[in-house]
Amino acid sequence: MGMEGLLQNSTNFVLTGLITHPAFPVFSIFVVAITANVVMILLIHMDSRLHTPMYFLLSQLSIMDTIYICITVPKMLQDLLSKDKTIPFLGCAVQIFFYLTLIGGEFFLLGLMAYDRYVAVCNPLRYPLLMNSRVCLFMVVGSWVGGSLDGFMLTPVTMSFPFSVLKLSCTDTSLYETLMYACCMLMLLIPLSVISVSYMHILLTVHRMNSAEGRRKAFATCSSHIMVVSVFYGAAFYTNVLPHSYHIPEKDKVVSAFYTILTPMLNPLIYSLRNKDVAAALRKVLGRCGSSQSIRVVTVIRKD
Repeated sequence: MGMEGLLQNSTNFVLTGLITHPAFPVFSIFVVAITANVVMILLIHMDSRLHTPMYFLLSQLSIMDTIYICITVPKMLQDLLSKDKTIPFLGCAVQIFFYLTLIGGEFFLLGLMAYDRYVAVCNPLRYPLLMNSRVCLFMVVGSWVGGSLDGFMLTPVTMSFPFSVLKLSCTDTSLYETLMYACCMLMLLIPLSVISVSYMHILLTVHRMNSAEGRRKAFATCSSHIMVVSVFYGAAFYTNVLPHSYHIPEKDKVVSAFYTILTPMLNPLIYSLRNKDVAAALRKVLGRCGSSQSIRVVTVIRKD
C-alpha cells in the first residue's frame, strides 16, 4: 500500500502516511485523473469512430484507473487533513484486495492491448475476425479474473499475520514473501512475454514495409501504448523485482506515490495527447457544446 502501519488495537491500523506534506497537490492530481479518465470513457462511448477493439480496451483501462485511484487517494486525502490517521482492519483488507486486483488486471490488460496492436499491424485484413466483440469481451473478463486471483491469493495471507509494524510482522513472513514474489513474477512475466513477442513481430513487419507513410502510421499506432507500458512496468519492476538492497524508504515512497497517484492520471493524458482520433473526438464534443451554448444565447436574445 506504500504506507507503514502500526497496530493501535485489535481492529485499527495507524497510518504514518505515504505523503505527509499537505502542500503536495494530491487533490489536484486526483481531480485531473478522474476527469481525464471519465472524459476518455465518455468519448469512446459517444463517438462512433472510436467503436473499435483498441478503444474498447482503452476504455476498460480508464475504468480500472478510475476505480484504482478512488480506492487509494480519498483515504490519503483524509489522512492529510485529519488528525485521526487510522483505518479499520476490514477497510484495510478491502483496500488491499482491490489494489491488488486492479494492479493485476492492468498488467494483463496492457499485455492484451499489445496483442491487439500486433494483429492491427501484422494482420490488418484479419483484424475484424481476430479481434471481434466476443474476443474483446473475453480479454476484458480475463484481465479482471486474472487480477482478482492475485487479490484473492495475497489478501487473506497478508491480513492473517499479527502486525506490530506492517513491514515487520510479528511472525515469520517467508511463506508470504515467496507467494508474493511468485504472484508478482506471474503478473509481470506473462503480460511482458505477450508484449515482447507482439512488438518483436511488429518491428519485423514495419522493417519489411516499403512505404514510409505505412511505417509512420504503425509507429503512431503503437507509441501511446509503449509509453504507458514503460511508465507502468517501470514502477512495477522497481517495486516488485529489484532486490531489497536497492530499496531505500524515501525512494520507495516516491515510487509508490508515482505508482498510486500519477499513473492513473498519465494514462489517459498520453492517449489523448498522442492520438489523433481521440483528439478529434474531443474537439467534436467541444464544438457541439460550443454550438449548443451559442444557440441558447441567440434564443435568449431573441426572446428579450
